[in-house]
Amino acid sequence: QVQLVESGGGLVQPGGSLKLSCAASTSDFRFNTMGWYRQAPGKQRELVATISRGSSTNYADSVKGRFTISRDNARNTVFLQMSSLKPEDTAVYYCNLRHYISDTDYWGQGTQVTVSS
Repeated sequence: QVQLVESGGGLVQPGGSLKLSCAASTSDFRFNTMGWYRQAPGKQRELVATISRGSSTNYADSVKGRFTISRDNARNTVFLQMSSLKPEDTAVYYCNLRHYISDTDYWGQGTQVTVSS
């Protein structure tokens, strides 16, 4: 069973930065596509960014140029560096692992990001 543990959320002012981390408890971490999703109150969960096993990245249009996803396979960890944060980035952010063999999605418990003055 894969476990994902997010950290790094919090309260930040508009224009500020935060870095989220997600540690995965799996020995085959480096083979899996990792992603960050978010869900704002009253809205559906949406894709923020993904990074493949080869470190190819994909971003939602709303975060391009402001957010950067990266991974450290030696530490089984994926990161989301968020800059120029806006109030509309306020949401619970979830880490995702899509298993490279089964296509099963695994989710973390979520971390709250609040952008407010």
